[in-house]
Amino acid sequence: MHSNRLHLLLPFALPTAADASTALHDLHSPALDKLLARATLVERVAGEDFQRTLPHERWVARQFGAVAPNAVDDAPLAPYMLLADGGTPSQDEWACVEPVHVRIAHDHLILIDPSALDLTDEDAAKLLAVAKPLIETLGVRVEAPNPRRWYLSGNVLGKLAGASPLRASGRSIEIWLPHDALSGQRSRIWMKLQNEVQMGWFEHPINEAREARGLPAVNSIWLHAQGAAQPVRSPFARVLSDAAATRGLALAAATETAAAPGSFKALPPLGAGTTLVELNPFAAPFIAQDWAAWQTALDTLERDWFAPALEALDKGSIGALTLTLAGDTGSVTLAATRGDLRKFWRRRVLASLLE
Repeated sequence: MHSNRLHLLLPFALPTAADASTALHDLHSPALDKLLARATLVERVAGEDFQRTLPHERWVARQFGAVAPNAVDDAPLAPYMLLADGGTPSQDEWACVEPVHVRIAHDHLILIDPSALDLTDEDAAKLLAVAKPLIETLGVRVEAPNPRRWYLSGNVLGKLAGASPLRASGRSIEIWLPHDALSGQRSRIWMKLQNEVQMGWFEHPINEAREARGLPAVNSIWLHAQGAAQPVRSPFARVLSDAAATRGLALAAATETAAAPGSFKALPPLGAGTTLVELNPFAAPFIAQDWAAWQTALDTLERDWFAPALEALDKGSIGALTLTLAGDTGSVTLAATRGDLRKFWRRRVLASLLE
């Protein structure tokens, strides 16, 4: 086994095959190309069109043992997100709820990417002050250590299957709305609560001010990631990520964790074991189908991560480099050692990995 191993997790790094001609047009990423060509394929996980969680969420949940190995669409990450945000999940069942904007199309409703809201902590806290009493009337406990991520726990909610916001963003929300995980029926309790919150925020001064500035109104709430914390273990010596779920899993597994650095050169000394770094510059352009911006993000990673990591691998400064590239439904993991770089006969291109 190699010491000082580096594992890069890259959500939304795999466009669909249908988008390939646009997304991969005129790419110039020689370091990534070489890594993909020479690496050994470790795992390929095919997803399905209507899975409610994202492949990188399922991947990280599997790595830490937060789900059963054969779970195909499960990522009960809310309790770990709560832990990362400074809360105490204990053994209770939690769901994450986020304030969102639902846009009206001519014959359906569309969820927009929550990051596009540009919602400040102050405004989120004021909206929570309206929503919290409505939620608590159901006998549901509300924790909000992060103003833009709220956590609900209560038996009245039952076991709800919600979709990750970025799984549903840009699409008609009808099939992605929370439903009872056992019966498959829409949850009347959740629908009632959602409607009450929407009415409470209608013509709220914050939304009036947002609309005056040309920003979308915060007009609904979105539930996802419900589950209870399980004992977890970490296959990584340290975890560097800005994602609440990933950081929370590391904390639950008593693993060293910190924010993701801005570049390979800013990495702390890797030491023994594997360092997981989650980098996610692709989410917003992927959801918006802005492939020019997606290519710009790839160019930045090529310069700041792939090229220096390839050089370090070639010099033996790191023992092994693993890449997990996730898309909208599936993921691919490849690993390279210094010796692999000399296997010039190996051939693989990014397009061959697309979903």
